[in-house]
Amino acid sequence: MTDYFELRLPPQDGISSLNFIPQTNLLLVTSWDTSVRCYDTTGNVQRWQYNHDVAVLDGCVQDKSRVFSSDISGRIKSYDVASGVASDIGSHEKGVRALAYNHESQLLFSGGWDGILKAWDVRDPHQPKEMHQHNLEAQIFTMSTTANWLVVGTADKMITIFDTRQMQQPVQKRESSIKFQTRCIRTFIDGSGYALASVEGRIGMEYFDPKEQQAKKYAFKCHRANEAGVDVVYPVNTIAFHPIYGTFATGGCDGNVYYWDGQNRKRLFHLKHYPTSISALAFNSEGNLLAVASSYTYEEGEKDHPNDQIFIHTVNEKIKPFGK
Repeated sequence: MTDYFELRLPPQDGISSLNFIPQTNLLLVTSWDTSVRCYDTTGNVQRWQYNHDVAVLDGCVQDKSRVFSSDISGRIKSYDVASGVASDIGSHEKGVRALAYNHESQLLFSGGWDGILKAWDVRDPHQPKEMHQHNLEAQIFTMSTTANWLVVGTADKMITIFDTRQMQQPVQKRESSIKFQTRCIRTFIDGSGYALASVEGRIGMEYFDPKEQQAKKYAFKCHRANEAGVDVVYPVNTIAFHPIYGTFATGGCDGNVYYWDGQNRKRLFHLKHYPTSISALAFNSEGNLLAVASSYTYEEGEKDHPNDQIFIHTVNEKIKPFGK
């Protein structure tokens, strides 16, 4: 018996994001084929779907009754699961690559290729309100939020950090510790910092507290291979933290997924090799499932590539940190 299976009827174009709906095994999937789909991973069936007019770049979840999605034209949508109705929240002038919902503040954050960060009050689904707007002066590629923190990564390799209780201005703006472009940021489960992935096969571990940042921050190489005597470096596209143990998984353009123990600076193990790039990863709330999107990300330009696939892996004891 294998410890994984493939989801039936995946999207028909690049998979842009994966998010498990909290306290369920329902998986939200957004795609360049314009769809936003929800799969029941227990029964391996699609539960529901709605669509944008253009490619969908990101999605996030409020709870099991409401989800959000954004597209390449800049539109942000809200979907009510019970009624099956999708409605517009607002928009940016360019594509919205990053969405994040903060449960403490009940704010939805959107980051656009127009360099604008917006905060939306979405408590009333019929009257969403734009509460804050910040010009970060470069395309926003990624963001992550936990507790009272919001971390935003931009094309100029700057990291902007906000306290979600005081969104009038950022509390920190710092240059990434990695000299190459940021592709993904995800916050630690204890709220002390974040992991940052770059196009140059590196992960940076950084901290919100400036003193901790100087004392504890570090970076390590990953998703690299020696091919015919040449050291080949692959972009790291995605990071997902285990919700209980705080260890994490990374996925890269090499088609590999690795598990890491960041606290002890150790690689734990890796999963099977996938047919093409890993575009997204997500753990469920219980931490016993990991969703993996094997989906070509066009890092080598237009070429023939395998169909997009989503694999659901059972997570075993190997994901525990060393000594646990």
